[in-house]
Amino acid sequence: MSRRGPLKSAVPSNIVSPVRRCSRTACGRPAVATLTYVYADSTAVLGPLATYAEPHCYDLCAEHSERLTAPRGWEVVRLADASAPSRPSGDDLVALANAVREAARPQQRAAQGGGNARGADPMEVARRGHLRVLRSPDS
Repeated sequence: MSRRGPLKSAVPSNIVSPVRRCSRTACGRPAVATLTYVYADSTAVLGPLATYAEPHCYDLCAEHSERLTAPRGWEVVRLADASAPSRPSGDDLVALANAVREAARPQQRAAQGGGNARGADPMEVARRGHLRVLRSPDS
C-alpha cells in the first residue's frame, strides 16, 4: 500500500471565475438572464438569472437575451426581472403630478365644511388628496 497525498486540481482555483458567463459559443460576457425551453408548449422562457446553474437551462448575456428569437411556431415569453427598477408609466407620472398639485392647494375643504363635510369616517382627522389621517383607536 502506498500513501498518497490529497489530489491536486489540474486547474488552479484562482483562474476559475465565480461569475457565470453567457452560454453562447465564444461569448465571455457575464450572464444576466436564464433561458429555459418548455417543449410541450413550444415555448422559450427567458427570465432573470437563475440562482444556480441547471443542466437544461442556458445563461445569456444582455446582448444575446435581447436578440433572442425562437424557432418558427414557438413563442418567447420574457419574464420581468422583479429586482430591476421598473420605469414609471405615463399613468404613474400623471398620478404623481396630480398628488403634487393637490398637496400644493390650500385646504379649502376644511374651511368650508369643518373638516368632515362629506359625512366621512368619524376616525378621519384630515385629508390630502387620496391620503387620509386617521385618529388613533385608543383616543
